[in-house]
Amino acid sequence: MFETYYFILGIFNNIFLISIFLTVRFSETSRLKALGIAYLSLAVPAIYFIFIALKLDMPVQYVIFLCIFTAFLLLEGLYEFILKVPFRSNWKLLTPYLMLYWSMNYGFVVMSWKNSVLQGSIMLVFFIVQLIANILSHIKNKESSRAKMRTISSDSRANRSR
Repeated sequence: MFETYYFILGIFNNIFLISIFLTVRFSETSRLKALGIAYLSLAVPAIYFIFIALKLDMPVQYVIFLCIFTAFLLLEGLYEFILKVPFRSNWKLLTPYLMLYWSMNYGFVVMSWKNSVLQGSIMLVFFIVQLIANILSHIKNKESSRAKMRTISSDSRANRSR
């Protein structure tokens, strides 16, 4: 039963990340903050599952990957909502974040696969969709870039005429 809850937590993790990445790409940033806070709330079941895994004497890998997931969420919350630092442009801050991100996703796929090939396959498909959404969120939108350039050029023209 614990393995099923772990799998469901992984599904929620993927759904939230896919939603966040697609919101970055296609929607307003006002929704992003609410979605980010909701995503961070996954730390509550993750911490609860750590204690359950210890109580049930589950393989230590579950505890390790749940700790990695919780650390990722804590670092995300610290960077995004508390410190509000542009960590994506600073490799010293970005490196631990990315290592936790990849490790967390690896843990959800591998441990789900260990329990059931079907669950592992589903988790892998979700992870691939998450990666595609992540890549899409980093591609610059040509229309928004053109609109920004028009705004910048009209601002500079207005400043020159003053």
